[in-house]
Amino acid sequence: MAPQPSEGAKTAAASSSANSASSAAPDSPTRTLCGGLRDQHLLCLHYREDQRHGKIPLGCARRWLTLEQTSIGTGYDLSNSVFSPDGRNFQVEYAVKAVENGGTCIGIRTKYGVVLACEKIITSKLLKPGTNKRIATVDRNAGIVTSGLLPDGRHLTNRARDEASSWRNVYKAPIPISALASRVGGYVQAYTLYSSVRPFGVTAILGGWDSEADSGVDGQVGSGPKTGAGGKVDAAAVNKGGPGLYMIEPSGLYWGYYGAATGKGRQSAKAELEKLELQDPNCSLTLEEAVKEAARIIHIAHEDSKDKEFELEMTWISGLDGPTKGRHQPVPQDLLEEAEKAAKSK
Repeated sequence: MAPQPSEGAKTAAASSSANSASSAAPDSPTRTLCGGLRDQHLLCLHYREDQRHGKIPLGCARRWLTLEQTSIGTGYDLSNSVFSPDGRNFQVEYAVKAVENGGTCIGIRTKYGVVLACEKIITSKLLKPGTNKRIATVDRNAGIVTSGLLPDGRHLTNRARDEASSWRNVYKAPIPISALASRVGGYVQAYTLYSSVRPFGVTAILGGWDSEADSGVDGQVGSGPKTGAGGKVDAAAVNKGGPGLYMIEPSGLYWGYYGAATGKGRQSAKAELEKLELQDPNCSLTLEEAVKEAARIIHIAHEDSKDKEFELEMTWISGLDGPTKGRHQPVPQDLLEEAEKAAKSK
């Protein structure tokens, strides 16, 4: 008669069988899908043999799948040119997150011009005041403010300047704000198509004034045509210009706005901009009033980061009969101080 196993052996065998079944269960979050574990992640260890190079790792959608089976990335965020099964581009979404952690930037468009304002967070008391500006001039009739990664913003600003310069060389006139937004938006979108690049970690707000004056042709032999860029357009059909405000997102998407906001305090800023009813044709907000409103809105949006010091940076642009004569310029210091004082008192 064969010897019967002891009670201890039965218990051990049952425990071993249960553990084996548990590890093989399809719903167990700790099962090894692709290979080994590292830092609480399942790491893909698939490879192929190569006579010259030995073992070569293979890519896998499960490479950085967490033990909790979360839906964050799951391997589809490793390349900028790959969509997830539900149609998401995670690299672009991560770039948007970088913008959401940046300082608040806003743009206000009125019938008299455009105001750009930015909350520049002071990260160290040793920083020289007035440096690392977030607002820049693109052309004499256009300005740009960026929120997010400062180096990315500088590169995008330089690209916008190149586009404005190219337009001026060809058409002998300042670039329209809509055309500038289209070109910069296309450039940003190109950085979402290839695995060798990453999206821009900035959202840009473009503001400017399309000139009301007829554009003559400069620098050509002879008198040249008298009206329009190249003289191809009848004087009556020339767009007499006006203010323009556009916001370009990390995906390359851009829209025209009456009031735009981005950055950490964008929700509070948008709520305040909506109260101004800038889209109303009867809105009579002057540029000076828009400067004061912009300062007030930036201070309200700063409540989310009130433990940090910040500098208020602001520029404006008006029509040919306004205070800036159609040029993008910093807001005068006395008006800026008055606006800040009024904003702090509210």
